[in-house]
Amino acid sequence: MKTLDMRGNPCPIPVVNAKKALAEEGADGVVVTVDNFVAVQNLEKMAKGTGCGFSYVDEGADTVGPASIYKVTIVKDPAKAFKDTPEASAAVEAPNAEDGKKGPVALITADSMGRGAEDLGKLLIKGFIFSLTQLNPLPEAVIFLNAGARLTTEGANTVPDLKVLEERGTNIYTCGTCANYYKLTESLAVGSIVDMMKITNTLAKASGVITL
Repeated sequence: MKTLDMRGNPCPIPVVNAKKALAEEGADGVVVTVDNFVAVQNLEKMAKGTGCGFSYVDEGADTVGPASIYKVTIVKDPAKAFKDTPEASAAVEAPNAEDGKKGPVALITADSMGRGAEDLGKLLIKGFIFSLTQLNPLPEAVIFLNAGARLTTEGANTVPDLKVLEERGTNIYTCGTCANYYKLTESLAVGSIVDMMKITNTLAKASGVITL
């Protein structure tokens, strides 16, 4: 049975990776280690929604931090193959399976999400960008303005998911004025630097715009 260590990963990352593990040929189940109970609840919903068996064990406090560690076990129902369920199929289907349909444009104007604790905001923005990789169809473009420009530079924990988007055809644009202001032009790690006219035209032609 495959094991996944999803500690430190915000939802929906543990759920998406558990789905993918269960969808692998020959997989009979998966054991997922997480460090928050919300992830346990979301994994339970996914398991029950796809006809799988579910259980978890609270292993107590993490040795390197205050969070509790939970080990979740999800086992396939022998009478119903996981890959035949609608939810599982959506998880492994090509992200842009809807031929000819354009996804929205995401406009990200900060390097964290929401108001309040900064660390929480940075965790949320990472989870949001990961979630963009699961959309069908994928975003046509993701545009970064102001402090959001930091999310496309070397060392940002959002870069790996942005590279996945770029490899699948999503345009990743960083505002040139913003990159210059924050002195980030030399550290761009994904996508391209564009001017405001390119940004304006992309937004004007978009099928929809998600703004953060």
